[in-house]
Amino acid sequence: MAPPAGPAAPPVIAVVGPTGSGKSDLAVALALELDGEVVNADAMQFYRGMDIGTAKITDAERRGVPHHLLDILDVTEEASVSDYQQRARAAIADIHARGKRAILAGGSGLYVRAALDVLDFPGTDPSVRSRLEAEERTAGLAPLRARLEQVDPVSAGRLGDARRVIRALEVFELTGRPFSSFMPTRTYFQPAVQIGLDVDRDELRERLAARVHAMVDRGLLAEVRRLDVRGLRRGRTAARALGYAQFLKVIDGESDEQQAAEETIVATRQFARRQLTWFRADPRIHWLDWKDPQLAAKGAELCR
Repeated sequence: MAPPAGPAAPPVIAVVGPTGSGKSDLAVALALELDGEVVNADAMQFYRGMDIGTAKITDAERRGVPHHLLDILDVTEEASVSDYQQRARAAIADIHARGKRAILAGGSGLYVRAALDVLDFPGTDPSVRSRLEAEERTAGLAPLRARLEQVDPVSAGRLGDARRVIRALEVFELTGRPFSSFMPTRTYFQPAVQIGLDVDRDELRERLAARVHAMVDRGLLAEVRRLDVRGLRRGRTAARALGYAQFLKVIDGESDEQQAAEETIVATRQFARRQLTWFRADPRIHWLDWKDPQLAAKGAELCR
């Protein structure tokens, strides 16, 4: 897909980094400085009602800055990177058409790249998907993984869970191309500036633990109970969210709040490490110290 034609738009701004690093706050500060609006790029913040456990930015914290692509899905719906790409690019185009700056903010790496980079998505076929899922239920993941190793060893070495292995096999059946061939190149769809928050890892570990405990105090278990009634377990994406999966076990009597909190802390720290690995691999990102008192000013200067 080629970049949009017409008058040159200002570069898209993207604020990236690990969970808990302050991306939302910096995005709001940049929006206030640059007359911008924020586009969410956190996959779990798409979901209505998933507020405490995703640290979704509150109305007060938005400080009057318009935010797009928050609360756009029910918990039973599956998040789609290709659908997000269309929505995000439409939101960015609308923001720029009104003379504002579009500021992407979030830590879901593939979603960020889907919005920013040249990336085409292969189609899907429910009948093929269903057949592969039935095979996995009957024979397990091993035969499917072995098949994927034959046709797409790159994906086989990178994908771990059944859902992604099935998707890779589905794409190969539909297109005759390995799923790995559809991975994005580091080529911007339109001009962009990426700002990464450079964290102290030990301090981030402590911050993430404190944040999980604060979520529990604010009523995370009650939030999970409400969402369970609304079909959380039926959601392929939402049910796996950090904190929600762990606190569903409390509802089922398989855990208690303290254990669920500790498991959430461990999982969140692991997720933050994976995010850092993902974003550090992109040489286009400008890294700024997350604790710099002049962080917003330095970020705005990069974007001017």
